[in-house]
Amino acid sequence: MQPRQYLDRPMHNAIPPFTLRQLRYLVALEETAHFREAAESCGISQPSLSVQIKTLEEALGLTLVERGRGPVQLTVAGREVARRGREMLDAAQGILDLSVTLKSGLGGTIRLGTSATLGPYLMPHVVGDLHRTHPDLRLYIREAAPRDLMRELQDGVHDLILTQLPVPGATLSVARLFREPLAVALPADHDLIAKTELDAPDLAQQTILSLSPAYALHDQIAAMCSNMGADVSRDYEGTSLDALRQMVAMDMGLTFLPALYVRSEIEGRARDVVVRPFRGRRFSRSIGLVWRASSGAGPAYDRLAEAIRSTARRFPELVIEG
Repeated sequence: MQPRQYLDRPMHNAIPPFTLRQLRYLVALEETAHFREAAESCGISQPSLSVQIKTLEEALGLTLVERGRGPVQLTVAGREVARRGREMLDAAQGILDLSVTLKSGLGGTIRLGTSATLGPYLMPHVVGDLHRTHPDLRLYIREAAPRDLMRELQDGVHDLILTQLPVPGATLSVARLFREPLAVALPADHDLIAKTELDAPDLAQQTILSLSPAYALHDQIAAMCSNMGADVSRDYEGTSLDALRQMVAMDMGLTFLPALYVRSEIEGRARDVVVRPFRGRRFSRSIGLVWRASSGAGPAYDRLAEAIRSTARRFPELVIEG
């Protein structure tokens, strides 16, 4: 027996008297504020969209759209129905994506959150490889500070996140990817550039610039400076790795920069700063994928982790984990 496309049974039977398609039309109308543009975005004619919106109103017994001249406005009821409609459409898309993932192993749409200190320098390489090896996968990438990423992961904004480890939370699953070395960035005229490698005593009493406490890298740099007798600047905290590099170039202090950023933005390009590694042991940060253990997509995310490791192996400065 085929499912009915339109259900008109009363609400007390717990079967909605409308379709997901009608909700999609309402959401499109709210986003475009124009019947014609909403119809074009949905791939139907304007009269058809108008009929479906009217049918939705009759099914709910509510006026959803203010009809008149000028841009289309939704009523209070219309805005609330559209908001909940988005949630239903997202859930329906999630079911479709899950079915694709379960059938093909790694496909559908995955929403990935990533730190701005990592994603721009790794993900362009990963996306290119994934497009060749998993053409059915759509990876939506959004950047945020690591502490925001964790909250957004728990809130369902992201399916998984690419971030610095460790992360707190017993309800999370983690796939370790690699360790990324941190090098010291110095002004081009600094005395220490005469050395090809640095020791911890070289940084004693030096002023070290860091990102704001919103970044996990801040806490790591602060701990390293404490052990080496260096001073973390509290007056000037960078909002990005580029900002840190620019402050170093102006001789405001030294800083630590991750290897992928150095490869992308400094090696063979920047003349205002130089970088030096540490002798003996190399300071590094651990990078991994994190997702909610309850997601049910662990096998697919493990495959994605292995795909990222495969890309990371092209960079000899990274130490692969997992």
